[in-house]
Amino acid sequence: MATRKQHEPQGRHQSRKAAASGWIGSALEYYDFFIYVAAAALIFPQLFFPKGDPTVAIVASLATYGVGYVARPIGAFFLGHWGDTHGRKQVLVLCMFLMGFSTVGVGLLPTYDQVGLLAPALLVVLRLAQGFAVAGEISGASSMILEHAPFGRRGFFASFTLQGVQAGQIMAAAVFLPLQAFMNPDDFLSWGWRIPFLLSVIVIAVGYYIRKEVDETPAFAEEDEQGKVPKAPVIEALQTSWGDIIRVICMSLMNVIPVVTSVFGAAYAVQAGYGIGFDKSIYLWIPVLGNILAVIVIPFVGNLSDKIGRRPPVIFGTLGAGLLSFGYLYAISIKSVPLTIGMSLLMWGLVYQGYNAVFPSLFPELFKTRIRVSAMAIAQNLGTAMAAFLPALFVMLAPPGTANIPLLIGGITFGVTVISAIAAFTARETSRIHMHDLGNPRAVPVSEAEYERARLEAISRAKAAKA
Repeated sequence: MATRKQHEPQGRHQSRKAAASGWIGSALEYYDFFIYVAAAALIFPQLFFPKGDPTVAIVASLATYGVGYVARPIGAFFLGHWGDTHGRKQVLVLCMFLMGFSTVGVGLLPTYDQVGLLAPALLVVLRLAQGFAVAGEISGASSMILEHAPFGRRGFFASFTLQGVQAGQIMAAAVFLPLQAFMNPDDFLSWGWRIPFLLSVIVIAVGYYIRKEVDETPAFAEEDEQGKVPKAPVIEALQTSWGDIIRVICMSLMNVIPVVTSVFGAAYAVQAGYGIGFDKSIYLWIPVLGNILAVIVIPFVGNLSDKIGRRPPVIFGTLGAGLLSFGYLYAISIKSVPLTIGMSLLMWGLVYQGYNAVFPSLFPELFKTRIRVSAMAIAQNLGTAMAAFLPALFVMLAPPGTANIPLLIGGITFGVTVISAIAAFTARETSRIHMHDLGNPRAVPVSEAEYERARLEAISRAKAAKA
């Protein structure tokens, strides 16, 4: 009878160090990515586009937000290939440098009043560079943490990837708050908004130092030593795992929830054309509060997925968040700031985490080690790219003056989440499958009793090491 060791990669597993590196690296990189989100909804319509028609300016600004997601599938092909052929560690360092330098570039851009149409053109180029760079972050970090984690605790440790992402969003929103609160509004619009982008110089230095400290994963090291590293992982992934790639694409459409909250929701509540009249600071605080709640909730949900499986929390999170989108948009429509904040916390900060905390373990577990980064990167980034253009589509379908915006946009949002839930329901349950057997549709999960023993042993070892 095969032993557990025959099904798990040997070598040094740096579970906690890998989780810490993935957390901090993702936080720093997504700080870069999401400071653009705040600026695109709140500031860029006035800076980089003609001021004649507010609807055109809002749509154009939100479209540049979406452009970053167009580059993500392209980046996923390149960076996924790099991660599966050169290692998880190398691709994460590469992502960090690409992201940092493109974000600093946004902070140095001239405005529309200064150079005309060249301003939005340069903005698009740098947003494309950001999207290319971030395409390998979640798949690379999730794979690295997952492959360092012990059997029985992969969901818990992998969840720290997304906890880091949420922390990066807190930093991205929070960095604008003191600037807007204490700066003269004209100074903030003139040059103060540039400060968060220029601070990315620090991100580059800190991120490189952190990521160089973690060893390559035992699973990839085994593949490399045995000469099993594929020459064309992308092609192999498309040939052997196309069904799971489609499932991950559909599940990744759940990105509709954060974009309807912090991108379309912000434009609907803040931009003058809609007549709601929320202060811009509300949409700096909503991401901060929602993500603080998410940071608290994520490891608990990740740990829950180790106990009950990956699919139940994902299905609950997708359908629950989709239904709550109606209430969130209704709260904005009646101009209730307390209800808007409360609904955003419930929808995005709490229920959505059923999906958000679990996909960093579920997605990579659907694929073999040799194609893991490529398959996840391509599928996840294609799905998020589709969802990223929804805010601009929402504005076109529901421009200022449209009646029943909560029903219209909420209905579309819920429809998207239903697609994600169906994809999760048809996916394999992966929590009780050993590392060497992941990606095999015919792999037999270990018994519940054996799995529980392994999980409790891993918890005991972690406690002993900590003591």
